[in-house]
Amino acid sequence: MPQAVSPQTHLADALRNARKGFVLAGVFSAFLNLLMLTTPIYMLQVFDRVLTTGHGDTLLALTLIVAVALAVLGVLEAVRLLLLSRTASWINASLGPKVLSASLARALGNRAGGNQPLRDLGSLQGFLGSTNLNPFFDAPWTPVFVLFIFLLHPWLGVLALVSAILLFVIAVLNDKTSRPAISAASNLQMVATTQADEAVRNAEVVQAMGMHERVAGRWHNQTRDASDKQDGGTQWMALFLGISRFLRFGAQAGVLGVGAALVIAGDMTPGGMIAGSILLGRALAPVDQAIGAWRAFVGAREAYGRLTTLFDEAPVAQDGMSLPSPAGRLTVENVSFVHPNTEHPVIHEISFQAMPGSITAIIGPSASGKSTLCRMLVGAWRTTSGHVRLDGAEIADWPRREIGSHIGYLPQDIELFSGSIRDNISRMTDSDPDTIVAAAEAAGVHDMVLRFPQAYDTPVGPLGAQLSGGQRQRIGLARALFGNPRFIVLDEPNANLDTAGEAALANALTEARKQGATILISTHKRQLLSLADNVVMLDGGQLRAFGPRDDVFAALEQSGVIRASANKGGVTSANVTTLPRGEGA
Repeated sequence: MPQAVSPQTHLADALRNARKGFVLAGVFSAFLNLLMLTTPIYMLQVFDRVLTTGHGDTLLALTLIVAVALAVLGVLEAVRLLLLSRTASWINASLGPKVLSASLARALGNRAGGNQPLRDLGSLQGFLGSTNLNPFFDAPWTPVFVLFIFLLHPWLGVLALVSAILLFVIAVLNDKTSRPAISAASNLQMVATTQADEAVRNAEVVQAMGMHERVAGRWHNQTRDASDKQDGGTQWMALFLGISRFLRFGAQAGVLGVGAALVIAGDMTPGGMIAGSILLGRALAPVDQAIGAWRAFVGAREAYGRLTTLFDEAPVAQDGMSLPSPAGRLTVENVSFVHPNTEHPVIHEISFQAMPGSITAIIGPSASGKSTLCRMLVGAWRTTSGHVRLDGAEIADWPRREIGSHIGYLPQDIELFSGSIRDNISRMTDSDPDTIVAAAEAAGVHDMVLRFPQAYDTPVGPLGAQLSGGQRQRIGLARALFGNPRFIVLDEPNANLDTAGEAALANALTEARKQGATILISTHKRQLLSLADNVVMLDGGQLRAFGPRDDVFAALEQSGVIRASANKGGVTSANVTTLPRGEGA
């Protein structure tokens, strides 16, 4: 059975496996910083040897050496950036499927989040693969440059050391003052983005009921609050960045001034004065650059934290040992379900069985828990307590790559994937056309599909927007029947169907039952209920009746729960009433 992986494992493993790339970047950084000594040494030699001796050949030789060294420096800089970019891309490729799986698992757990985790992974990749990471590689070399300045003259070294300490203090203060505001702005912007996504998904409602101004105003308020927080953090960053630049350039000017005084006093050469100024600029540059890149660093750190939380809330399970193909024997054992952050159970201690070659109808008034039960039956939602077993194995723990092809599921809210009708019926696989046509014929949609301009290659648009509700439902039914699954769960499968569609659905269910499939249908329609072998009646999340169809309806009619129908074997939503607590089978 699948084993849940520790929430920290995926991120830690990805970074650990990418460690080689970061180590190589560190090695390149070491040579880069050593080559940064080229210019100050060149200045030192030109001022102290070439100008004093007047040897042109020495100047030419030094210039050629410096040109080669600087060319190597440029190559190493480009290679380091390319290495970081590819390492970050590898991390994205490694974590991407796991992040998507965890996002889906969290969505199935009825938690918010949307596609923000994928944006967070992109933010992390953008930071790790950019020049924003360079200051963290170069900062460890600051003490080395300060030491070289000490070798030129102790007073210059003291000035460099004090400047470095002051810049470090400024960097710490920048973090303490700007990070809370930037983090708050990031969270507010996430909320605003989520609201905008919701508005776009419900564009028809917004347009039809004139909600533009209210939706836009709500989004504007969120983005305004985010901008205010962002501006507050940026003000502190701008202040400390200005101070750091002042200290950096002031320190370089101070080195020139002190160096000039030492040259006048005869304690230092002019070349040492110029070299000291260049070395100090290089020593302080990483700290100065880190302050400028701090917003990106905070964003990446926040993204890393959210990804850690994602894997904590929805750890990705790894498939265990393969199991035999299911025959379709369903057992529901004392199943209960409670939504996260609530206490009232939607489903409470339900138990029943369904055997291969049978149709079980799930009925009950609105909000009785029918759709929730359907989601748990196929393993989309995990039970809070109890077990849903298929051939004795927990359905939610069955390796999805194996069990998925044996399950046919049609949810109440039909959403198709962007792509063609063929892609949707085949569940995004490159299946044989005959298999796809067989599923379409089983659902009674083959002739309908052939009437489209491109037949099975017709694009359905985002979420199937180019199809009508009935067409989406019938394509969804074909998808559920694709591959002759052994276990089929349909939630209100005829909600958008016309008479022809309902007849095709009834024929499809009859044929699937003949082939030995275990079928469960949430419905109130007489035509489908007449096909049912057994009935499960829910009310208030509890099981009120279960058994053979005619026996259950006779018992419910006798107790006054439903009214006798002129067409025996059928019940409509109009004659299903709430059962008093404590009654029922």
